[in-house]
Amino acid sequence: MKRLVLAALFFTLTALMANAALAAPAQLTWFGQSAFKVVTPNGKVLVVDPWITNPANPNGKKDLEELQKVDLILLTHGHGDHIGNAVEIAQKTGAKLVATFDLQKAMVAYKGFPAKQASFSETGSFGGQIALLDGEVTVLFVPAIHGGSMDTDKGPVYAGEPGGFLISIKGGPRIYHTGDTDLFSDMSLLKGQVDLMLVCIGDKFTMGPIRAAQAVEMIRPKKAIPMHFGTFPALTGTPEEFKKALRRYGLEFLMQQMKVGETLTWK
Repeated sequence: MKRLVLAALFFTLTALMANAALAAPAQLTWFGQSAFKVVTPNGKVLVVDPWITNPANPNGKKDLEELQKVDLILLTHGHGDHIGNAVEIAQKTGAKLVATFDLQKAMVAYKGFPAKQASFSETGSFGGQIALLDGEVTVLFVPAIHGGSMDTDKGPVYAGEPGGFLISIKGGPRIYHTGDTDLFSDMSLLKGQVDLMLVCIGDKFTMGPIRAAQAVEMIRPKKAIPMHFGTFPALTGTPEEFKKALRRYGLEFLMQQMKVGETLTWK
């Protein structure tokens, strides 16, 4: 009997070790502006605000072509520089849309997002949390201070309120994508919950480097990755200014500047 128990334990441990060996580190790739790709340890692919062909990405067309497998598309709000190539990616890959209820409906009605890929299971609202991909990914809907209209041939239409996401990956990092936003005090509620903070710093339409540094000080992530800067001349905030602002809090070591097209591996 003891031999049988020991044998069962041996095979269980062997299976667990094999599964651990098969699981790869999570990955984060920046395509410029606010567009990111996340690959989970089990190979699931998420894209957030996927304007892959933005002006800051010299390899945009190639990168878009190479996105042959995408499981989820996450959109923070309805502006064109965040919707980006979402519809094309959805049509090609069958990816499902994760967005607030109003934005999801607007994407189907005005942008032609496949309705069968925009289901109730992938929507929510601020403060709500949903489990996706059999629990491998959890998404918390986080508010933002910005606009949320969507441009159409007939002018702007209502597309819900803007937001961000706290994306928790099983076996990987907890990623806070701020979306487009100003600084707001409730960001402090995320303190201790964020590994990677993808933070807008461009100024004019979002918070600039100084207020972005204040947001980092409130949240204290393990790494702060600046985004939404330099794509257009109007977005004047720079990583250098962001790092200088972080230095005032003694937090400059948290900043990790990614290059467009770079992939960060989370071990």
